[in-house]
Amino acid sequence: MNFFRTALLLAGMTALFMAIGYMLGGSGGMMIAFIIALGMNAFSYWNSDKMVLKMHNAVEVDARTAPEYYEIVQKLAAEAQLPMPRVYVLDSEQPNAFATGRNPQNAAVAASTGLLNRLTYEEVAGVMAHELAHIKNYDILTMTVTATLAGAVSMLANFAMFFGGGRDREGGGVGIIGTIALMILAPLAASVVQMAISRTREYEADKIGAQICGQPIWLASALAKIANAAGREVNVTAEANPATAHMFIINPLSGQKMDNLFSTHPDTQNRIDALQALQQEWYGSNGPLKVSSGGTLGANQRRNSLDDGPWGRATHDDEPSGPWG
Repeated sequence: MNFFRTALLLAGMTALFMAIGYMLGGSGGMMIAFIIALGMNAFSYWNSDKMVLKMHNAVEVDARTAPEYYEIVQKLAAEAQLPMPRVYVLDSEQPNAFATGRNPQNAAVAASTGLLNRLTYEEVAGVMAHELAHIKNYDILTMTVTATLAGAVSMLANFAMFFGGGRDREGGGVGIIGTIALMILAPLAASVVQMAISRTREYEADKIGAQICGQPIWLASALAKIANAAGREVNVTAEANPATAHMFIINPLSGQKMDNLFSTHPDTQNRIDALQALQQEWYGSNGPLKVSSGGTLGANQRRNSLDDGPWGRATHDDEPSGPWG
């Protein structure tokens, strides 16, 4: 299904490229845009993961340079029966993470320094399990290709102001009014595709990630912390590359509150509620588990839900907020 969705996405983006090319340069412009689109499709399939990691200045780490972080990914990958992905760190105070690559054999996960410093061992495990779920579902191919192509469509539309603004339809252009409309509508069309894809896959990745790590509440608590900080911490590289926003576990551009067509992610509280329901379905509880996007788990709830986990360590009240500092 994901391969079909990616093929459909590539076809749709190609058609959008061609439409922009025709509006800018008539039949000749359409053919040039078609050639560019074919090249972009091929390049994005094979190299988009490298481009995304480079955009965000990601640094690869290993068991020596980031032992606990690497250990978490290694254990989770084994639990998910996935090849060990490459592991990266992003230099950003905003807590966030993403996965990229064209398949599980060529995948990478990346977490920000803010996430590794602020979240507990178990919460980091919940986040990384979510990212591995994207890899397991082959979401990463669609996500990564979409990021590069949506950025390219926006860039091509911006060229319209310089190359198409002074001509009318008979001359192969669209005129100044059409050019301005094109600059607005083409990136918007690309973003609608990008955002619609993003929102539906997040719930499934949350569920499968919970299955991988065995504790839905780990991710619920992590999402609460990340959402609480994401709106206050600026992710400079994400702001410079907004077409990659849908790849992150929480929207890195702003703390959006509404579930709507123009949101790159589902509402965080809705995701937390679904994970809490899953936790109670699997394990039950003596009372409701209270996690909201404005806070974290209570101390007693944290001990009850984490002490029996498969990671060989429990989270106690006197531990620091994260094991990385």
